[in-house]
Amino acid sequence: MNIYVGNLAYSTTEDDLRDAFAQYGAVRSANVITDKFSGQSKGFGFVEMNDNSEADAAIKALNGQALNGRNIKVNEAKPRESRPPRGNGGGGGRW
Repeated sequence: MNIYVGNLAYSTTEDDLRDAFAQYGAVRSANVITDKFSGQSKGFGFVEMNDNSEADAAIKALNGQALNGRNIKVNEAKPRESRPPRGNGGGGGRW
């Protein structure tokens, strides 16, 4: 199961996420999402767990709990929605 973790402190690392969720079962992966230009955390991430019952237990236990000084939001991640392709390069200038 893929789990969304929001309201992360900017100092939270992937190891911090892995350690928090590992208390409830095996963690396949833990990712903190960062800005591609600055490398700064965007304040959210994802944790993947193999066993759905362990993932459910982690969600129930960790949602609203403090991690690195912030009360995190934890729930099952929703699938990414497909986005329409971007326009013709924008600009809208004259041809």
